[in-house]
Amino acid sequence: MSRSLEALDPQIRRFIEDVCREGARLRGGRELGWPERRIIAAQARGPWRDGGPRMREVKDVRIPSPHGEFGLRVLHPQTVASTPSPALVYLHGGGWCMFGLDTHDRLLREYADAACLPVVAIDYSLAPEHPYPAALDQAVIALDWLRAQAAGLGIDAGRLVLAGDSAGANLAVATTLRLREAGRHDCIRALVLNYGAWTPVLSDIARQALGTPEDMLSGAEMDEFWAAYLGPDADSVAGPLAAPLQAALHALPPALLLWGDRDVLAEQNADMAQRLAEAGVHTRTQVYPGAPHSFIEAMAVSDQARDAIRRGAEWMRHHLRLPTLQGHPA
Repeated sequence: MSRSLEALDPQIRRFIEDVCREGARLRGGRELGWPERRIIAAQARGPWRDGGPRMREVKDVRIPSPHGEFGLRVLHPQTVASTPSPALVYLHGGGWCMFGLDTHDRLLREYADAACLPVVAIDYSLAPEHPYPAALDQAVIALDWLRAQAAGLGIDAGRLVLAGDSAGANLAVATTLRLREAGRHDCIRALVLNYGAWTPVLSDIARQALGTPEDMLSGAEMDEFWAAYLGPDADSVAGPLAAPLQAALHALPPALLLWGDRDVLAEQNADMAQRLAEAGVHTRTQVYPGAPHSFIEAMAVSDQARDAIRRGAEWMRHHLRLPTLQGHPA
């Protein structure tokens, strides 16, 4: 067993070993393009999406944008806080290049059930085919669509939480910054940010200690994701909306940041939390020992992943001014 695996929480290590083993089997040593890589990444995670809460209703819609059509999934849990209900808007991770609604389906259902809130998940167009600012533009368009359609969905579009993991956390903050610039960010009452990617810059310490080829996310992979996301005009677009660690972060809603101490992005998540707090944003953090990047994907077997979902749900409800759910399973 490699040193990287030995350092992981045993429950999460089971997930990592299985996904990596199945991914390697499906690749068969081949060099693959992005479409094939996406398929294999989704297939390797397939068994880990099984189970979890059942929804009362799930609706998929398609929305036009200047970058092409993209999808939304609206999930209604068995119980909601009120009608119309506040809602969680979620942006999935995957380095802006991979994953989608199906890879994150169980996590979306877990959040909906734990918080008793509808979830609106944005299936933004992926890089490198659709580089920055496509995903960010589509997130803003999705919120405009939600505002127009909220009544028919039983959602109060004036009381939303924005959340995401990895690249999705980046997009959640960037979307809030875009709305702040337009003077219409009051609808976002809180942020839940799971192991976000905040800047293309990785320190040598992070690369050597936590971003090796044996780790869940390597420094080289992160470089590749950033290059694909920023596209051929990287030098001109790599500003604060692409890399929010560079942004002026004042007047953002309360932010909960969660990450693992075995994540190559741990250092920049600590930096982002400090920057938010210095900007006057109410900020809370939780660092999970022995947890790598993407550890919440291990929710089927990991106590730490389930705790992260529970903490996120509690943060949402608190800042939406909803009652605490005594005894409700997260």
